[in-house]
Amino acid sequence: MRVPRKTGLAFSAALLISACASPQQVAKFADPKAAFAPVADNGRKVLGKDTALLMDAPAIEANAKRVHAMVQGKTLDADAAVQVALLNNRGLQAAYAQLGVSAAEAWQSIMMPNPVVSIGVLGINADGLGAYRSIEATIASNLLAAFTQQGRSRMADVKFRQAQLAAVEKTLSVALDTRRAWVDAVAAFEAAGLVREAQSTADAASELAARLGETGYLNKADQAREHAFYAELTGQRAQARLAASLAKEALTRQMGLWGQDVNYFVPNALPRLPGQVKSRPHIERDALRSRVDLALARLELDSMAKARGMTEATRYVTDLELVVGAERERENDGGGTETETTPQVELEFAIPVFDSGKARLKRSEAAYMLAAHQLAERAVNVRSEARAAHASYLGTHQIARHYRDAVLPLRQSIEEEALLSYNGMITNTFELLADTRARLNSNLTEAGARRDFWLAEANLVAAVHGGGGGAGSGGGAQASVAGDGTGGH
Repeated sequence: MRVPRKTGLAFSAALLISACASPQQVAKFADPKAAFAPVADNGRKVLGKDTALLMDAPAIEANAKRVHAMVQGKTLDADAAVQVALLNNRGLQAAYAQLGVSAAEAWQSIMMPNPVVSIGVLGINADGLGAYRSIEATIASNLLAAFTQQGRSRMADVKFRQAQLAAVEKTLSVALDTRRAWVDAVAAFEAAGLVREAQSTADAASELAARLGETGYLNKADQAREHAFYAELTGQRAQARLAASLAKEALTRQMGLWGQDVNYFVPNALPRLPGQVKSRPHIERDALRSRVDLALARLELDSMAKARGMTEATRYVTDLELVVGAERERENDGGGTETETTPQVELEFAIPVFDSGKARLKRSEAAYMLAAHQLAERAVNVRSEARAAHASYLGTHQIARHYRDAVLPLRQSIEEEALLSYNGMITNTFELLADTRARLNSNLTEAGARRDFWLAEANLVAAVHGGGGGAGSGGGAQASVAGDGTGGH
């Protein structure tokens, strides 16, 4: 088959031009700020906080100065700690950098393969190139890549949106983990003062027992009980101090602080309970609409559907190449030289004799069903997690409010009555001290219940928006109290 040279080259050029990615697509993948914009918008919408994309040394330096001004010598509340983490957590910045990698990969996937140019010279003799017999030049273009460029562009867009959602999920995860770490650290330092008070009470009881033992009023067994209680509290206070130090260090890691920036403080006590909490009867619907991991699962199903269509479209033809060129040949008949140029067009493709593509098609169908079942499972789990988080939020508030409104007033009243009885010589000293210790234990339990409520609030945000639905460590503040209770820590 003979095709005029100009016609063949024009056909090849038209294919290449039509297969090129649009400027809009290239701009979306090539501009880091455009790629990061949806992540920043989500951070402001859900968390009410700023995020930063640190891609060069000046940006990193400016951000470090901003963080230093926010933390150096300051007492951080939960919102401030979360903001610092969103600006300074290097694991989060690594996730943002991965978004850039994904954008570059998506950009690369929509590019046409470069045409292959081949030039051959035949019949060269000792006289050099001027004595050639023929020159052949061809340009080979991948037609299959051109025909599937639109489908590859759609798949690249889905993959890129998945990468953006993964960055959003990492942002939510860092924010929520930082809030939980802040709650743990502050709860530890709040209960620290209560442990110190308990130790002061035990110290007074131990000293009084020693004096009464000298007078013979108190036997050795009773003396030993008071001394043992004081000794145990001394050990518990040392454990509490260590636990508080570790809790604050965990918060420091979440915020990505080091050097002089670790010289910050946290409050001595958690915020008071809100008077009322709002019930959310549509929590499941809100979670299904807002959960980032569920959106990721939907995009995965969409990606599998597009991959399935691509596999079906290329089931029989897996390689299709157009070769366009020309051959210039000259002959010397003794009386002169004649030159003839012959255009040529070749179409190369694989014949599906052994591989009909049926196995690839079955694999794409199975992968699609895998993504569909995973999405259904994720939706069921999201509903359950939302219900559980909402129940925990309401329940922990009710429990903490019960300790605050019922248990603590009763303990306070008991101690006051015991003091009146002691002043009236009706109650002995050790009964008064026992009532005081009981009130302090109730204070510790109330502090732990309040801590559980603030953790449940953070978990509720995670259940609705994503970013990690794991509950914070429970069990009240007794196991994590420390410090000396004398100001910020």
